[in-house]
Amino acid sequence: MNNTHAIFNIRDLENISGIKAHTIRIWEKRYNILQPERTDTNIRLYTIENLRRLLNITLLHHHGYKISKIAIFDEGRLASMIKDIISPKTVKHHAINAFKMAMLQFDQQFFQETYFNLLAEKSFREIFNDIFIPLLNEVGLLWQTETITAVQEHFISSMIRQKLFVSIEKTQQEVTISNSGTFIFYLPSNENHDIGLLYMYYEAILNGYKTIYLGPGIQIDDLRRLLPHVENPVFVTYFTLHPEKETLQEYFSEFLRKLPDETELWIAGHKVLDLPDQVNIPSISIIRSFADYTRKL
Repeated sequence: MNNTHAIFNIRDLENISGIKAHTIRIWEKRYNILQPERTDTNIRLYTIENLRRLLNITLLHHHGYKISKIAIFDEGRLASMIKDIISPKTVKHHAINAFKMAMLQFDQQFFQETYFNLLAEKSFREIFNDIFIPLLNEVGLLWQTETITAVQEHFISSMIRQKLFVSIEKTQQEVTISNSGTFIFYLPSNENHDIGLLYMYYEAILNGYKTIYLGPGIQIDDLRRLLPHVENPVFVTYFTLHPEKETLQEYFSEFLRKLPDETELWIAGHKVLDLPDQVNIPSISIIRSFADYTRKL
């Protein structure tokens, strides 16, 4: 994909829309839904407007409209039809597509408009779990297939992170501490993927716990130095890329060696999903999903 001119090839359209390249070609041939440009070697090239049209047609098609009927409509008519069909069943798909378009164009205003429209109808918890998590999963796949660039992935992640910080601060002001114990959130050395951990921090505040957020680059020795200042600590961390799976047991052993036996450690993230729930260590718990985490709080 040539991101400078927002030009996509047909595989990019397939990756972003979920519609197979073969199907897109058929829709073009039979119904003239898109008018791609062509290179000297006859390779199809698509604009951001082509992509937006394909996403709108796809949403309507999934809602039961025939391609032969909607292919003749202009962009204004398609947008009007989408507004008419948006319901709890379709809002997720529509919002994810809107956020992807904002990401592709680095459009902060469109991201904000989409987000605040959602916030008028949904809680932040619903937006994060029902829309942001599937969106981030799709973004990860788009990055892996080189459909988007690293800066586009960083843009959408930063926008979501902003909403987390705002929701965290708002919740801190509104919710009174009502539970005993202190939840301490941190990322280990060399790990900087913090969106999951920030959401877990938000949920603990929402549930009335005292919390401390330390952020990335925290070593186990740092945790030990914190102990004199807190009562009944529960350490919460998120392993996305680090530590490596081969060194997880070593990490657990260091934690047990340097902190008191009863000190709890809750771990979430891709690196630990294959481990048993208790890893044969009563004080260490594996968190497999945000739903599991909120039930455990």
